[in-house]
Amino acid sequence: MKTLAAAANGYACLSSWADLLDRINVFPIPDGDTGTNLKISLSPLREKTIRQDPATLPTLLLSHATGNSGNIAAAFLAEFLTATTASELASAARAGLTRARQAMPAPRDGTMLDVFSQLASLLAASPQKHIPDFLLLSRSLATTVQATAAILPELAGTGVVDAGALAMFIFFQGFFQTATLFTKSISPITDIFAGQLTIHNSWSPPPRKGHCLNALVTGINQHQDKISQRLTGLGQSIIINQVQDKLHVHMHSNTPDQVYQYLATLGNIKEFSDDDMSLQQLPPIPVGKGPIHIMTDAAGSLTRQTALAADITLLDSYIVNDQTATPESLVQPTAMYKQLRQGDKIGTAQASTFERHQHFAAARAQYGTILYLAVGSAYTGNFSTALAWKKKNDSKQQFYPLDTGAASGRLALIALRTARYAKQADNPHDVINYAKKMCQECREFVFIDTLKYLVAGGRISRAKGFFGDLLRKKPIISPMPDGVCQLGLTKNQQEQRRFALNGLAQLSGRDALVLLQYSDNHPWISQHIFPAVQALLPEAEILIQPLSLTSGVHMGPGTWAVAFHREDG
Repeated sequence: MKTLAAAANGYACLSSWADLLDRINVFPIPDGDTGTNLKISLSPLREKTIRQDPATLPTLLLSHATGNSGNIAAAFLAEFLTATTASELASAARAGLTRARQAMPAPRDGTMLDVFSQLASLLAASPQKHIPDFLLLSRSLATTVQATAAILPELAGTGVVDAGALAMFIFFQGFFQTATLFTKSISPITDIFAGQLTIHNSWSPPPRKGHCLNALVTGINQHQDKISQRLTGLGQSIIINQVQDKLHVHMHSNTPDQVYQYLATLGNIKEFSDDDMSLQQLPPIPVGKGPIHIMTDAAGSLTRQTALAADITLLDSYIVNDQTATPESLVQPTAMYKQLRQGDKIGTAQASTFERHQHFAAARAQYGTILYLAVGSAYTGNFSTALAWKKKNDSKQQFYPLDTGAASGRLALIALRTARYAKQADNPHDVINYAKKMCQECREFVFIDTLKYLVAGGRISRAKGFFGDLLRKKPIISPMPDGVCQLGLTKNQQEQRRFALNGLAQLSGRDALVLLQYSDNHPWISQHIFPAVQALLPEAEILIQPLSLTSGVHMGPGTWAVAFHREDG
């Protein structure tokens, strides 16, 4: 049995529903990050990274685990995925369930633990230790998830199931569909859990206070039980995972300083994050207005927050560094650019074909008719992948892929303009035609600081990069349908600024939209570019966003860009 390949497909399925999982994340607190945390925590399972030595998987899962759901899932899967044959799955599931429960001082019923328990029981009862029939297993786990709505008091009045339990159901559907070679079509999540995936309007989240803490500590020489007892006096929702001398802690606390001080006595604190829970909130529910929903690639310069606010679904690529592969919309830009400046090797990778197909299917199940604005075919194969999926799965003509010929900020503007237009359009074809118009009209200038990152990524020849830097030239480029077009060369930031303002001078009126993008130079953009653009175009809408990280990896620190468009009337 190809356990790791099945796990990769399980992760792909889970990833495609992550936004919905965030929207229904009520327990243990309504902070809207179950899907996000699981995408980060289980990313070592994706196809491109699990080819590493399987023995390293528990450590990889531990190092990536974040949040309540991510840490519990990592604890279970660190044991479950050690199975290499179908006959080993039952014992691996029991070991995983034990480890997941031991990670929590106070395990709760009605959570993903119930899914793990039911799975372990099904595998143990299977004749001759074979994998149970896929449909039987799926129905049984679905019933377990549906029951969580009545078990957890925190879910009362919400109308939804537990997000963590649903997430693991989705993961195991993908896992066992692969492991059992089940090839028939299965019902989408929206049908299986109809009426249980939208929080009731009448429900109000309780007030939140305290801090959500995540820490990675090395050099541990104390037993996990003793550490758990001490942390219990400092907070709640405690999850502890320990592998050899490494300890990963997730907890909620009103005294983060005391937690930090205690952890420092145990060993070396390698990572420590502190999020104020009073600032966390559930993502907005999609408004559902308009005849067609917009989906685009995260390779456009849109943050997850901006995309959610505009009712746009993002399809991630991955930022790859050593054994780490993280969805690009969840990468911290500051850390990435710091690594690039230090000379660390960082690259990019597409999601697997299976994962992209899962995203297309999930979007259509949730929103009906979809317009997918794909990165230009000169840069990725996403458009051709979408066409192939449409050919096999779109008999009702509800999925419309469009090759935008764009990337980074130009793609972001096309998506934003089109999403806004879609909310007041009468039919999907009007929106599609409008998107094609935006592909022709939106423009972008990208200002490169140094050519060495393009050279390192193989985007230009080493000789060309050397002579460009030798002459202290900073190229101005624009991503176009047939590839990157060079627009000019500058010597310094002042010349870059002058070029940008000269280009923007053609815009006027209230309908102008300008997108300023930064890499690791946000202060300079805010203090020197934004005021100048605002003075030049006082009626324009001006947005500031991080440069697409897939672009940032290849173009490097110091890069910035301006994308712009004005409606004709």
